Amino acid sequence: MDFQISTLPRDRFAHLFGLGDEALAESGARRYVADRKPGFPCRVTLQDAEPGERVILIPFQHQRDGSPFQASGPIFVREAAVDVAVPASTIPELLRSRLLSVRAYDGDDLMIDADVVDGPDVEGTIARLLADDRARYLHVHFARRGCFACRIDRA
Repeated sequence: MDFQISTLPRDRFAHLFGLGDEALAESGARRYVADRKPGFPCRVTLQDAEPGERVILIPFQHQRDGSPFQASGPIFVREAAVDVAVPASTIPELLRSRLLSVRAYDGDDLMIDADVVDGPDVEGTIARLLADDRARYLHVHFARRGCFACRIDRA
């Protein structure tokens, strides 16, 4: 089954890049300098930041209010990120290199299924979860830290 992975748009976070550390802290964010790779996964590019690169750790609501599954959590965004379009049915290396939690949601934003899978094997889990006619979209999280990684829809 064809699928499309969505990244987050850089413009959504651009207002934070010029802020000082104190102003970032007021909005619940924090600036870091990546000191290892992997370790600072950017949600705009779905690539790990390079050592020495500046990133911002931002609270991000990945599941809407009004759902019992409403949720938010921290995500990294590289200050030098540029928007990317992931080709249909393609898994970025960032996802292949991690243990993932893949969660299926219906049209009412209710979780209907979920699984944990090693990144190299994620296509089978995506296909199985999207084969359920009730599944409207998937959320992928990094299983060890629990952070939101990306959304997947049918292509």
